[in-house]
Amino acid sequence: MNKSELIDAIAADAGITKSQAKDALDSFTSNVTKALAKGDRVSLVGFGSFSTSERSARDGINPQTKEKMHIPAKTVAKFKAGSELANSVNNK
Repeated sequence: MNKSELIDAIAADAGITKSQAKDALDSFTSNVTKALAKGDRVSLVGFGSFSTSERSARDGINPQTKEKMHIPAKTVAKFKAGSELANSVNNK
């Protein structure tokens, strides 16, 4: 499912226009992004949690040239599925 298909599904389920559904989805992603940028955690009970994690600097190898390179430290976004989502996916 891509973004436009998700917007269509949200609009149909909520009985709103596609424009309103797009605005709601954009607001959700924007607010999650802002919260993660501040280092906060976003938790949706039953669905999952968005959080950040620090990845330390390390040395790696460029697979094309086999040259050693330094990979700098960075902050990455993580998502951990909640129990309801995990059970739904497992039971299909």
